Amino acid sequence: MNQPATPQVTAPVPPQPHRPARALIGLALVVPAVIAWVWSYVLPTLSTVARSFQADGPRGSGESVGTANYETAFSSGFAGQVGFAVLLGLIPLAVALLAAPLLAVLADRAGRVTRLVTRGVLALPLAAYAPVAVLLGRRGEAIEAGTLRQDLQSPRTFLVSTLAQVTFGLVVAVAATLYLSALRRREPDHRPAPAMLAVGGLLGLGVLAAALQTYAAPAILTGGGPTGTTTATPVFAATQTAFRTMRLGVGSATSTLLLVLLGLLGLAAVALILATRLRIEFDGWRDGPAVREAESFAGRRPLLVGLTAVALVVVLGVTVWASLPWLRNLSSDAGRLPNGVETSTVFANTWVPPLMSTLVAVTVAALAGFGIGALRPLGRYSELLLVPFAPWLFVGVGPLAIAGFERTEELDQLGMFLGLVPPVWLSVPALFAFTLLFRGQHARWRSGGDAGRTLLLPALPMFAVTALPTWLAHAQGTLWTTLVSRGPDSLTAPGLVQMIADLRFGPEGELPLGLVLPLPMLLLFVVLFVALMIGYVDRLAIRTGRRTDAGELPAGADEPVRKVTA
Repeated sequence: MNQPATPQVTAPVPPQPHRPARALIGLALVVPAVIAWVWSYVLPTLSTVARSFQADGPRGSGESVGTANYETAFSSGFAGQVGFAVLLGLIPLAVALLAAPLLAVLADRAGRVTRLVTRGVLALPLAAYAPVAVLLGRRGEAIEAGTLRQDLQSPRTFLVSTLAQVTFGLVVAVAATLYLSALRRREPDHRPAPAMLAVGGLLGLGVLAAALQTYAAPAILTGGGPTGTTTATPVFAATQTAFRTMRLGVGSATSTLLLVLLGLLGLAAVALILATRLRIEFDGWRDGPAVREAESFAGRRPLLVGLTAVALVVVLGVTVWASLPWLRNLSSDAGRLPNGVETSTVFANTWVPPLMSTLVAVTVAALAGFGIGALRPLGRYSELLLVPFAPWLFVGVGPLAIAGFERTEELDQLGMFLGLVPPVWLSVPALFAFTLLFRGQHARWRSGGDAGRTLLLPALPMFAVTALPTWLAHAQGTLWTTLVSRGPDSLTAPGLVQMIADLRFGPEGELPLGLVLPLPMLLLFVVLFVALMIGYVDRLAIRTGRRTDAGELPAGADEPVRKVTA
């Protein structure tokens, strides 16, 4: 007997703003990010470029010197500085493109429990990010052992090997975390190779950009080398030229050339994102049948579990071994500090100013990301709104330090608490992360999902995922605080410990390395990073191409109507 036809009924779709209203709201949410972007990046960049054509002296009073500063920058070895910076990034690049994906594949194929353990272990190198303390500790041990003079006979080899050891755990943690998200499946036959390749491309660009902006390692370990340029990177050379020899024009020329290179890397990154239709999807708080099926197949391979365990032991072993000079002094007493320096003041100067800028920068980025990725004011072309921000995707404080210093000086904030606030009021990486996340969730919302469940709730933990590393990185930096600090009341922990090391202050050469990342703060970051990695990041999937379950509407298309079987 013939079965009656199954009737189709229209399910109620949660109300959503009309297209024109949604587009206007989306553009309005981008406005604060544009203002912060202009203030934090565009104006300092224009100031740096203008300064590069002026003679030395107060800003705006120097005569035009044409391209003389650029000629001096090249004759002083800018090409060699870039080459050495790339050399510094080769080993981390190999780790990010070879070792990290291997670990991610092993952990993914070994099953859910192994994957979660891997994510939890990878949170430790992220939480223990204290490069100044580690580098100063290693330098102190080399001085005690009497090997530093021998190491400095081959400064390039010394710096390359030391930096590779110190950054190994961090690079593996960041890269493997992203690869694991790229490996997350929607169906058993899902092919994650395109997402893996896209992630690898972005990691490669990011590692090169970070290497070009290396500052702490040459400043602490070699001081730029015997000739001043042997182990100098572009950021180190620019700041030394501008603030040690007071040639701000030449330093600005070096910074401008560096900004061009970083801008090209950022544009390449956004081109890769647009070409691959890269997005981040939140797969819910429970695994679907496809993921469980794939994992059950891989979970019957105990060999993979053993190999993953060995790889994690190697990562932790190298990380701990490289950080031992710092870890030994982590819980030690600060000892005698210079006159007028209070531990509480140093702690506040270290952690509060970067927290202020981080909260604003990530909040503004989240609003703009929602406006671009969720409300999609330009329809399928909305990600083009990221292009103006792209040249500054990888730009840190260093290339804009000269312009930032002169602005702080004009505002009379040198040596003041507000002067310690990093001059970054928009996190461009966070803007990209939120945009890609809301882009990944957009189709589910448009196909009838609740806005709170499909958009807002998955994005709330992303605020912590982007804010915590930003806060930690700014708090552990030394370049900006070194430039704006004046006197004991404006010292931060990394700057104070580096000053003590340079002056050889303290009994028997001991350094208060525990001040840089105190044990309570370290434990706090460990707990937060582990919780985020296991409870949230593991639910994120990085995917490319068009969605197979819900398409994306072009600009001006009508809202979809969801049909269900009665």
